[in-house]
Amino acid sequence: MVTLSATNERDSIELYQIKDNFTLHVIIKLTMTENTSNNDPIKKDEHKEQPVSRDNKKSNRKTAIIVAILAIIIIVQGIKIYLDHQESVATENQLASTEQELAVTMQRLTDISHELDEKIAEIEKLGGDVSELQKAKADIEEELNRQQRANRSTIRNLKDKVGGYEVLLKAKDEEIERLKNVNTELLTENTSLKTEKNQLFDSLSQVTKSKDELISKVELASQLKAENITIYAVNSRGKEREAPFKSRQADKIKVIFNIAENKVAPIEGKNIMVRIVDGNGQVIFDVAKGSGTFMYEGKEEFYTSNREILFDNTRQQLTFEYEKGSEWEEGLYTLEVYTEGYKMGSKQFEVK
Repeated sequence: MVTLSATNERDSIELYQIKDNFTLHVIIKLTMTENTSNNDPIKKDEHKEQPVSRDNKKSNRKTAIIVAILAIIIIVQGIKIYLDHQESVATENQLASTEQELAVTMQRLTDISHELDEKIAEIEKLGGDVSELQKAKADIEEELNRQQRANRSTIRNLKDKVGGYEVLLKAKDEEIERLKNVNTELLTENTSLKTEKNQLFDSLSQVTKSKDELISKVELASQLKAENITIYAVNSRGKEREAPFKSRQADKIKVIFNIAENKVAPIEGKNIMVRIVDGNGQVIFDVAKGSGTFMYEGKEEFYTSNREILFDNTRQQLTFEYEKGSEWEEGLYTLEVYTEGYKMGSKQFEVK
């Protein structure tokens, strides 16, 4: 409380200030030292005795003091209202600025999250380690899902994290570039190795082909040949007649030939088969008399007669006899000699 007193001993002014939101309450109290009762004749007389000029001066003086005090109160209250308004505006501006800064920071976190997704996909494609990026991605998602309060401390912490994530992204850009270079080198090496492999494969194929051709040539060269093939008709008395011959002269057919010399062919056992084919292409055979089948050019064929021998490359002579059991029809026949699926030789003969 502030008390202001007038100079006159009869009057006093008391000014009370109550500190509730800087609201000023002024109480002006005029205390008159004289008896205020209008019915007191003595007082009236004393009052009448005072000069008129003195009363006017005192009244003007009191009025001036009151006006001055009221002016001071109005000025102070106006200043207070103005300062409170300015403070309120500044607080609102600061809050809006803080919220905007928080929104910008959160948006940057969202952008970094998307960049991390791209970096993770690219590094995985290049075969790099993405565990650090995945951890950063999880931390950012946690920050984005958290309800953030718009204050300077929160924004400062988020900005520090954004700075760290940006450094991480920059480092991963360098790692991606390094992985790309490594992959380019590996691709070049792989291409070179594939080229060498293809060249080697071509060379190997050529060698294999040459080997196969050589084997085929050796196999072809090692095939045995039947030479000096002679065909006889043997009658019931054992008399032989070289073809051509008549049907009644051929109780049996006798075939004689030599195996030609072959320096390439190995000395080994051979199954030599002969077959007699008539003019209609039918093979003369009788399973009961030792005929059978063999494979020739992928087909199963009958043979007329066969013998197991040891080929010794001495131009050895072989003899085959076959008794048909019925008359030979007139016509042209073919004698064929086979072994191991290939033909050694053939000769035609005629039965009249």
